Amino acid sequence: MNSTIRSVLGVAAAALVFAGSGAAQAGANQGLVNPNLASAEEIGAVPGLSTEAVQAIMSARPFLRMSALHTVVSQHVAADAAATVYAKMWLPIDLNDVTDEEILLIPSIGARMLREFREYAPYEALAQFHREIDKYVDDAELARLESYVYVRIDLNTATDEAILSLPGIGARMLREFKEYRPYTSMAQFAREMSKYVDDNEVARMRRYVEIR
Repeated sequence: MNSTIRSVLGVAAAALVFAGSGAAQAGANQGLVNPNLASAEEIGAVPGLSTEAVQAIMSARPFLRMSALHTVVSQHVAADAAATVYAKMWLPIDLNDVTDEEILLIPSIGARMLREFREYAPYEALAQFHREIDKYVDDAELARLESYVYVRIDLNTATDEAILSLPGIGARMLREFKEYRPYTSMAQFAREMSKYVDDNEVARMRRYVEIR
C-alpha cells in the first residue's frame, strides 16, 4: 500500500471516529457532582463543603450560571480552596455564553487556556471544541476540560445522542423534547415541558437548548 493511499485511509478513519464521537453536545461526566441534580449527601461528600454550605447550595438551586453557584460557594469556602471544590462539583458552562471569570473557575485553567477557549468561539458543536483544544492538551486533559462545558443543542435538529448527552436528560425527556418538533419559540418549549416537570426543572433544562 503506497503512502498516498495510507494517508487517505488514515484521514477517512479519523473522520469516522470524529463523526461517531461528535454528536454529544455536553462532555462526558468525569465524576463531577452536578449541583442542580445531586442529592444533599452527594454534595456533602465534596471536599471542603460544610453542612452550612450544602444547605445553602440546596436552597439556592437551580443554578442557571456557574457564577451564581460560585457566589454561594464563596460565602462558605476560602478563595484559595474553591478549586478543590470545583475539581469535584461543577455546573457545566455554555461555551457560547460564559464570562472569562467563569472559565477561570475551572481548576488549573490559566490565561493561556482562557485565550484558547475564546479564540474559537462561537462553537457550533462540542466536536469543534474537541478538535481545536486537542491542539494544546493531551487526551486525558481534553476529556477533563470537556466535562466542564457544553454547547447548546438545536431543539429542532439535535440527534438523540446529543439530547441524551445533556445532564439529567433521560429517555422520557428525550421523547418529550422530540414530540413537539418543530419548535417555533423557547416559550413553546417551556410551555410543553411544564406539562411534565416543575418550573425549576424547565429553567434548568432550558439553559442547554436553543432554536437556531
